Formats: sequence, structure tokens, C-alpha cells
Amino acid sequence: MTMLRPRLWTPPHDAAATKRLPALIAQLQTRLQQIVRQHQHIKFASSLAVEDMVITDIIVREQLPIEVFTLNTGALNNETQNLLRAAYEHWGISIAEYRPNEEAIDAYVAAHGKQAFYDSVALRRECCHIRKIEPLGRALSKADAWITGQRREQSTTRTALALAEQDKAHGIAKYNPLADWLETEVWAYAQMQQLPVNELYRQGYPSIGCEPCTRPVKAGEDIRAGRWWWESQDSKECGLHK
Repeated sequence: MTMLRPRLWTPPHDAAATKRLPALIAQLQTRLQQIVRQHQHIKFASSLAVEDMVITDIIVREQLPIEVFTLNTGALNNETQNLLRAAYEHWGISIAEYRPNEEAIDAYVAAHGKQAFYDSVALRRECCHIRKIEPLGRALSKADAWITGQRREQSTTRTALALAEQDKAHGIAKYNPLADWLETEVWAYAQMQQLPVNELYRQGYPSIGCEPCTRPVKAGEDIRAGRWWWESQDSKECGLHK
């Protein structure tokens, strides 16, 4: 007897979301312009997710003085790394890469094992700290504000996400200009502008992180169900956005 494969998540399409785009785009442009007026050295942390491609597109179109960077953890899927080249071909910009300290990775593996992040939340967070948190600190060392592509709809841990907040860990302002955007609106913009997006989206990955910590999700599941799937729902953050 042939087993039917479960239907996987697919990028959404909503005609109503497309109709809302003109007002949303104008609002996003205003939000980013206000950030530029308030700060001298702004950095945008792009995970190369579809949300981040939307923000990058506005930054480039409006010629805003915002530096775009990404954290190359050393454990990304090839499809994610390919987006750096795709971004250059689409916008003509080079996205700065910040990488983890190789000695710290080697020490972690020697002490705990190559796949220790599966063993406990603490060890997974230690891995995230080495591969993401420490490089982020270097990336933001001279910034007085940073921008993310986080949205409230993404996770139960982000439902109260503010448009603007103070990042106490780095002592600078932090902005989430897409906080109130819906998933359908993000995809409507990406499709309208034909933005480069990760090929993994078409393989059922709505939320993409490091390769060993990300898997596809079934249609109807929480969009972050494929991130650190072995952990409870309330622990599924890497620590970048405390």
C-alpha cells in the first residue's frame, strides 16, 4: 500500500493582501525614513528571509543610508548562501557577512560533540551564542540603531513585538518595521517585485535557520514548527531578539 506524503506548507497567495500593498509600502517607507532621520549609523540584520528581502528592496529603492549585513553561521543551507549572489545580481549590493569564531566552534565540538545542540536547550543556545550572538555583537559594535525583519505573526514569542524598542544588550535602538505585516502581505510584495527568495520556501520551509536545526512543515502547522522542532514552543528563539 502506497503511503501518501503529507502536504507541505507553500508560500501563500492572497489577492486582498496585494490590494493593501500601496498603503503598506508607503507606511514602511515612512518608518525607515524616520529611523534614518533619528540615527547616524544604522545597520539592518538580514537573515535573507523573505521579510528581509522586502526591507532590503525598500532600502535600495529609497537609497537609504542603512548598511545591510547577515550572519553566516557556517551551518547554513546552500540555498541560503546562494542568496548572497542573488542579492548582488538583483540589487547590485554586497551584503556584509559576519562569521563565528572558528576556535570557539572547535572548543564547543571538542567539549560537547558536533551535534550537542540536540541534547539540551542549554547546549543548543550555547551553539546559537557562538554562531549568532557573538558575531551580531561585532556587527553592531559601531551602530547606534539596528533593524530586523521580525513580525508578530511569526511566533508565540513575538506576539507583543514593538515597532521600536531599546536593545539593552547592545545599548542601542532596535526597530521592527514589519512587526504588524501579515505573512500574506510579505509574500504579496515579494511576488509583485519578483524579489530573490530562498529556494527552500518551495520545499516546504516557511522559516529557515541553520541546516541541522530546520526542517519542512506540513500545511496548517505553525510556520516556525520546523525550527528546533525537538524543543517546546516557548523555547524556540536563538537569543538574538531578547
